Amino acid sequence: MATIKDVAKEAGVSVATVSRVVNKSPKASKAAIESVNTAMKKLGYRPNANARALVSKSTNTIGVMVGDVSDPFFGSLLKAVDTVAQAHQKHLLIGNGYHDAQTEKEAIELLINNRCESLVIHSKGLSDEELIQFANEVKGLVIINRHIPEIAERCISLDNELGSLLATEFLIKNGHQHIAYINSDQNIDDSHQRQSGYVTALKKHNLSIDETLIVAAEPTDEGGTMAMQTLLNRDVAFTAAVCYNDYMAAGALATLEEHNISVPNKVSLMGFDNGLIAKYLHPKLSTMDYPIQAMAEQAAELSLALAKEDNTTIKSTIFKASLIKRASVSKMN
Repeated sequence: MATIKDVAKEAGVSVATVSRVVNKSPKASKAAIESVNTAMKKLGYRPNANARALVSKSTNTIGVMVGDVSDPFFGSLLKAVDTVAQAHQKHLLIGNGYHDAQTEKEAIELLINNRCESLVIHSKGLSDEELIQFANEVKGLVIINRHIPEIAERCISLDNELGSLLATEFLIKNGHQHIAYINSDQNIDDSHQRQSGYVTALKKHNLSIDETLIVAAEPTDEGGTMAMQTLLNRDVAFTAAVCYNDYMAAGALATLEEHNISVPNKVSLMGFDNGLIAKYLHPKLSTMDYPIQAMAEQAAELSLALAKEDNTTIKSTIFKASLIKRASVSKMN
């Protein structure tokens, strides 16, 4: 592998001149730029990114930590951040946190150690105090899908409780009174807040809260399948169910189909997220639209502005989910 000394020898210039060309110094002459670039191309020389970062004090990289890149939800988040990154001639460096505190900490530290001045962090495992400490260390760090009061100006979040309340109220307004709730079993604020929204809606409309109608499982289609089977095994009457996300709703739908329980004629279903799967289920799934693309774009823009200490008009925002009406909910006769 060619070194900077090899390039200098090939180009007939000093190592310092090669360094100036690589780092786009205005002191590099046109002749030096041409000869060094020709030499680098001939030798297949690639400048060391970390070395260049030490000179420019920037890696032109946005660090992003998500729960799991294999989840389509996080794929949408990453795509939105990358759109902003490309508009600013930046690249992405990605870490997985898996909603585990230690893994999240290691991922964030890796991004920081790779000199990412802008960070978009989706964290569910770390405490508020730990994230505040990271925010104090990195001025361009922005938290997405979580609200921390002490650093509220660096948070882009969703009102999960309101979203779940609206989903439940949609069923109530369609005449449903016995409504089940299928929740994620992850001990994160999203699952707590969404169940709270469900409970709040029932109380608001003077409907009783039946704990046997609440069940939790993994937030996947398999989890939804198991959760709906648990509800059916309990042999308690319900005419509708609100699900933590669209994948759990898809699993619940499959279980109902296996038991010849028609959706929405016998049981109505509500999802959450408005992921791609919601459009292709049969019947198409009514759900709450999670504006993750807009949230991620705003988080990325805010992160870049904070890193440059710009006086930006971009502000932290608490987004709201919106109701998407499709075919999985029907009125009670």
